[in-house]
Amino acid sequence: MRRILAFSLILILSAALSGARPDSSAAAEKLTKFNVGYLASTGHILYFIAKEKGYFADEGLDVNLALFTNSGEGINAVIAGKLDAGSFGTAPPFTFIEKGNDVVIFGGQMTEGHAVISKPENAQALKDIKNFKGKTVATVRLATGDIILRGALEGAGIDWKKDVTINEMESPAAVLEAVKKGAADAGVVWTPFRKMAEDQGLAIVRYSGEYPGMKNHPCCRQIATGARLKADPKSYESFLAALIRAYDFYKTNHDESLVILAKYVNIKPDILKAETYGPHISSSPDPAVDNVAKLWDAMKDAKYITSDLDIKKHVNTELFRKALDAKLKQSPNNANYKELKNAFVR
Repeated sequence: MRRILAFSLILILSAALSGARPDSSAAAEKLTKFNVGYLASTGHILYFIAKEKGYFADEGLDVNLALFTNSGEGINAVIAGKLDAGSFGTAPPFTFIEKGNDVVIFGGQMTEGHAVISKPENAQALKDIKNFKGKTVATVRLATGDIILRGALEGAGIDWKKDVTINEMESPAAVLEAVKKGAADAGVVWTPFRKMAEDQGLAIVRYSGEYPGMKNHPCCRQIATGARLKADPKSYESFLAALIRAYDFYKTNHDESLVILAKYVNIKPDILKAETYGPHISSSPDPAVDNVAKLWDAMKDAKYITSDLDIKKHVNTELFRKALDAKLKQSPNNANYKELKNAFVR
C-alpha cells in the first residue's frame, strides 16, 4: 500500500512540476468547433474580448475567428456553411434576406458608429439636410451610414438620385481621401475613420444616430442560417453567453479591453480609445429587434429595398433571452447583466 501511495504522489508531483493538467486534452476535445467571421473594426470588440479572456472556451466553444475584408464575402460564407456565425453590418444581411436567403439575425454587436464628414468650412451648412441638394457625396454602398443619409434625404424631400451626386467608393479610406481632396462635398464613414477624419483636419457634420429616428440604430448584427440555429441552438446560446460576459468586461475594464482590441485592429491607441468609448458608438450583444426594424424601414425609405416582408420574423431573440437569463441566474447582482435585461425587447 505504501508503494502505491508513494507512486501516486510521484505522479501528482510530476504533473504539478511540469504544469500538466491530466484532463486538459480531454476538456479540449469536448469543445464544440465554431467558426466566426469578423471585420477589422473597433465595433467587433466583443469577439476579441470573448476570445482572449477565454469566455468562448468557458462556454464550451472552440471559436476560430476568420477575418473578412468585406460584408458580402462574409455573408456568403455563412450561407455556404463555412461559418457558423458572423457580423457583417446590418444593411448587407437585409439585402440577402430580401432575396430569400436563409439568413437570421440572432444577436447584436456595434450600435451607431457612423458619421457624415466634410471640410470644416462646409460642416455647419450641411447640418441642414436640405443643403445637400446639388452637392456631391462620397459613400460606400450599403454601409449603415449610407442607408441613413439616403433615407434622411428622401425624408427631407430630396431625390438623391436626381438632386445629389453620389459617388460610391470601395472603402471608407477612399471616401476620406475624396473629401480631403475636394472631389466630394461630404462623405459617409464609420469607425475608426470618423476619428481619423478629424485627425486629418476634417469635421463631423453629423453622427449617424443624430439623424431623425436613428438614435441607437444598429450596425453590425450577429447572423447565421436559420437551419443552423434550429439544428444546434445550444451552441448559439453558449456563443451569446460568452458575448454577454465580454460585454460586462468591456463596460468595466476599459484599459485591458483596449489592449485586447489593439491585437486585432492596428491603429493608434488614441483612435482606438475614441472609437470604442467615445460618443455615438457602443457595443452590445442584444439583437435589438425594434431598432433593426427601424433600419429596415430606413432602407425602404432610401429605396434600396421594396419588400413588404416583416423583418422581425427574421430576428431570433429567444437565444439571447435564454443566454442572458442563464448569466443572470449565475450572477443576479451583476449591474451590466441587469442593464441588458432592462433594455431587452423580445
